Amino acid sequence: MTTSAKSFAPPIGFRFGAIAAGIREAGGARRDLALIVSDRPCAAAGVLTVNKMCAASVSYAAARLPADGIRAIVANSGNANALTGPLGAADERAMATVVARALGVEADEVLTASTGAIGARLPVDRIGAAAPALVAALGDDVAGAAEAIRTTDLRTKLAFRQIEIGGKPVRFAAIAKGSGMIHPQMATMLCFIATDARIAPATLQSALATAADETFNTITVDGDMSTNDAVIALANGASGAPPVELESPAFAQVQATLTEICAELARAIAADGEGATKLLVVDVAGVPDRAMARDLARAIAGGSLVKAGIFGGDPSWGRILAALGARIGARALPIDPGGVTLDIQGVRVYEQGGPVGFDKADLSARMHTPEISVKLDLGVGSASGRALGCDLTFDYVKINAEYYSGPGAATAGAPHRGPGNINRPLIVESLSYIRKFAGKRAVIKYGGAAMIDPALKRSFAEEMVLLQSAGLRPVIVHGGGPEITRTLESLGRKSEFADGQRITGAEEIRVVEMVLTGRINTEIVGLINSLGGNAIGLSGKDGRLLLAHKLEPAPGKPDLGFVGEIEAVNSDLLDMFLERSYLPVISPVGFGADGASYNINADLAAGEIAAACGAERLIFLTDVAGILDDDGNLISEIKAPDLEARLGKSIKGGMLVKAQAVLHALAGGVRAVHIIDGRAPHSVVAELFTDRGVGTLVT
Repeated sequence: MTTSAKSFAPPIGFRFGAIAAGIREAGGARRDLALIVSDRPCAAAGVLTVNKMCAASVSYAAARLPADGIRAIVANSGNANALTGPLGAADERAMATVVARALGVEADEVLTASTGAIGARLPVDRIGAAAPALVAALGDDVAGAAEAIRTTDLRTKLAFRQIEIGGKPVRFAAIAKGSGMIHPQMATMLCFIATDARIAPATLQSALATAADETFNTITVDGDMSTNDAVIALANGASGAPPVELESPAFAQVQATLTEICAELARAIAADGEGATKLLVVDVAGVPDRAMARDLARAIAGGSLVKAGIFGGDPSWGRILAALGARIGARALPIDPGGVTLDIQGVRVYEQGGPVGFDKADLSARMHTPEISVKLDLGVGSASGRALGCDLTFDYVKINAEYYSGPGAATAGAPHRGPGNINRPLIVESLSYIRKFAGKRAVIKYGGAAMIDPALKRSFAEEMVLLQSAGLRPVIVHGGGPEITRTLESLGRKSEFADGQRITGAEEIRVVEMVLTGRINTEIVGLINSLGGNAIGLSGKDGRLLLAHKLEPAPGKPDLGFVGEIEAVNSDLLDMFLERSYLPVISPVGFGADGASYNINADLAAGEIAAACGAERLIFLTDVAGILDDDGNLISEIKAPDLEARLGKSIKGGMLVKAQAVLHALAGGVRAVHIIDGRAPHSVVAELFTDRGVGTLVT
């Protein structure tokens, strides 16, 4: 059995920690130093970049692995410690030494990894000063360690699994970073895997090498291979399971689990390519051997014209076939591509030597989803291969133009005026929408990954400040379910749900109010105001903003306790703040006439508030691309009657409540509702201020 969950307990005997050591910038608040420690010596294995200009950490690991007796991995972000000569090698061992001293182990029991800008010396003095606090921070915070190794990543990447060997549970926990400079022949990113399996170093090396080749070696973001990247696995045997022998059934289990973990992280890395908005999955079949299939798939996934077309949602199949033919010709491969078939998003566009008629508008709409599938079959063999890539966006160029010197520096010495590389139509398009929305109200339901990932939190806050500056009058209604659940668990209370609603007793409602109003609301307000906004935090209880009563259970359903539904919204209170240019941030805690507090579903609250305050638009940030059809493709625009007809059919679960809130808001006078993917940065601005948009528009 294999399981996966973000809240999964880490392997026995491993601890994880992370702190801000000031490596990125002196006095910086972002965590940039991570530590993984085993309470007992580990078998260690590694798969490392083949770049001959590799960093000091890679050189040391290449000489050391596979090995016994490893106790820890310390990794920093913000400085690659690469191309710094002999001083870099000395700094790498100095980093290991100061951390080893704080742990009470030997320096040769500590592996290091670094990621960031190339060419600057590692600030070992800051790392040494931070080492005691880093060791003190050790615990079960796997996500914190994953966050600390990020550079240009937008999302934290981690994975967990559990299997059974000899009747004993064996756990795996993995963290990764990777966004740019991603290209096959090694994994070209950082990934650290910890397991309490008992396995010899050489055996672990065999399993890890196969897993990396099947997964990380399928990624191509930009065709550039990094100097620093490594996949390292540690196994401490603390599970008590029998030893894993090479070629045994247990070995096959471990290898399959490592491959599954690496595949999950590889997809996350490809989808998080610098500035990327879409994951590109290219499958090539019908060729003589697997290596050839993978090479052809990489050529397509890495083609700049292909990637640019994917970004624009343009089904330009000619670019894909051109990339295929170019690689076959350049490699002088002995195959005839004349019989190739090509499917994009499940739509056949080419076969038997010529194009197939298809609905271009429909296919273009299918391409406005977070994942794009391209499948080719050459029909000249039985082998197949896959490559993972992403689209090529404006942001990719901007990020890499400023990576070493920082934002704005890339153009600091250039003339300030001239034609430049300006997207004039996009600017004009955006300005027309800014004018259209000036003075209008928009309610934004803030939830999902956008509330959890630190980079997405900041991106959202920046958007709200921009919207306010552009003359729009936003109102934010936020959720907080995962944080409520974690807080209840820390207090020893299990969360229970019925029909998607949290059963909220007298103790639970106190926690709900504390988390929503006392913690999350103040954090959102503080971040927006720190970026120049003018936000004010409100509970639904403030000024009787959300007057509510107890939601009575349906026949045969359990009593939900202090779960309420809204009777009335005090729109006068909102008018007062909006007219004075405040940005209200509302926690959905309702006020009962009996003085009780009620837990209100944030989606439903957003719909009620939008209707009551005369909002022009209602926007839901979700963890999906928008409303999907029966085949899983994005519906870019839909009318209210068509949406209602899908309730309980293709629209179920959490999206069902949102759809009900959408219909209520439209019936209450809201002109349009947007459901968009909050996992992509700046999605609100992209949806509101461009013709094409990025999610589902409901009118």
